[in-house]
Amino acid sequence: MSADSSPILLAFSGGLDTSFCVPWLKKEYGRDVITVTVDTGGIDAQAAKDLHERALALGAVQHLQLDCRQQFFDEVIRFLIFGNVLRGNAYPLCVGAERGVQAAALARLAHEHNATTVAHGCTAAGNDQVRFEVALRTLNPGLAVLAPVRDNNWVRDEQLAYLKERNLPLPAQGSAYSINRGLWGITIGGRETLTSAQSIPESAWVLSPTAFTAPQAESQHRLTFTAGVPVALDGDAMNPVPLIEKLEALAGAFGIGRGVHLGDTVLGTKGRVAFEAPAAIALINTHRELEKLVLSALQARIKDNVASIYGDMIHEGRQLDLAARDVEALLASSQRRVSGDVHFTLRPGNLFVSGVESKHSLLAATRGVYGESAGEWSASDALGYSRVLSLPGTLQTRAAAGV
Repeated sequence: MSADSSPILLAFSGGLDTSFCVPWLKKEYGRDVITVTVDTGGIDAQAAKDLHERALALGAVQHLQLDCRQQFFDEVIRFLIFGNVLRGNAYPLCVGAERGVQAAALARLAHEHNATTVAHGCTAAGNDQVRFEVALRTLNPGLAVLAPVRDNNWVRDEQLAYLKERNLPLPAQGSAYSINRGLWGITIGGRETLTSAQSIPESAWVLSPTAFTAPQAESQHRLTFTAGVPVALDGDAMNPVPLIEKLEALAGAFGIGRGVHLGDTVLGTKGRVAFEAPAAIALINTHRELEKLVLSALQARIKDNVASIYGDMIHEGRQLDLAARDVEALLASSQRRVSGDVHFTLRPGNLFVSGVESKHSLLAATRGVYGESAGEWSASDALGYSRVLSLPGTLQTRAAAGV
């Protein structure tokens, strides 16, 4: 029993771990529990209603849901697009990138409710425990952070028994797969992802279970970017958040953005997870092609280097570090001329970029025609350039011969 009477704010997803935490925290600490769901995508009206009812039935004195989708885009996703960030050249940080936004919302609410303690349902085996706690301790070093499942080694069967004994509502059971969903995509974990040998079955994909058994007819589309930000789909101007949601439904039906990512966890071990990120993959692929048209080779090379570091920082929960602001400033600066249209075709399992257009095109800026005519230089200029460029190799060959 704690002498502190302030409420405990619990990050609440409605799954088994956070459902268990509500009654356990009330009993062990003798304090009110306020559940908080920070919506960073993937929660519709019915899901929000279900979460609210479940939280109160479990014993929460209040349930709060915050819509932070726009904040998630403004503070994280747009920079992932600017940097074309793909971890392991495949995974667009579908889930996990939002933890800093969720932690910031939790810390802000703690201040508003005069709460000294926040809690989460993470286990000891995953990345999210680190992401949450690094962010929370950065924002408010004096905040007490509880992780009942991790710190007391509660396993799944024990949590279920605890809820059953108290006649408390159980989360939906029966699925062999753990699914996490957000604005930037979905991750799917199951028996197959515990090893490196197999993919998940077709039926386990959330957005595209029939993409190849009942394939869609190919379709052509157009994405418009302004300063690197997606602003229109097929000529319809819209805010980036609904654009991403619409693009997810469109490209997801074709099986775009599927993958099984094998990489390094924050803890240093290897981990594997299946993912569906149709909007993320579509936006990154089209954005990258537009950049090829308007950025110089040196701009692209510098940006790629810092974008890789930025992806690591987001993955590790260090997005509140001041160094992340420095990288974001460079990424934003690099996008000043990344405006134009990208035309692409969707086919089952394939997104084909057919063309790009921009008023800042470096291809259109030259008088020359690649492979046809020089335009900007003469034949003698080209010969002299080749001779100068070959000098290092010529000197190395002479040196190797002992001259």
